[in-house]
Amino acid sequence: MTEKNRKILICDDEEGIRESLKLILEDHYDLILTAESEQCLDCLAHTPDVDLVMLDIKMPNKNGLETLKEIKAKHPSQKVMMVTGYQSVELISELTELGAEGYVTKPFSKETILDKTIHILRI
Repeated sequence: MTEKNRKILICDDEEGIRESLKLILEDHYDLILTAESEQCLDCLAHTPDVDLVMLDIKMPNKNGLETLKEIKAKHPSQKVMMVTGYQSVELISELTELGAEGYVTKPFSKETILDKTIHILRI
């Protein structure tokens, strides 16, 4: 499978972040963009071959941690990378406990996104 055939679902309520991730990843992967948790969950329910979900933590209605729990309950093997503006030992510990394969902090660089994405997809 080539990298371009791999599907990444990006869920972030900030249009600027979605667009930044799109610009970084669109030449390498097949992308699906969503702005809220419910759209993300619906997409996963109807698109079984998503290789990675990139999920923002702070979102309206349902935050990323709640969404991560739901994803892992319904799709235990689904790979998820959290995208966050926050970094603390407690948060990183919680993400690991909830099953996230990794995380990246905002602001991020192109290299960081590509490196973390490649790493998680190889796990």
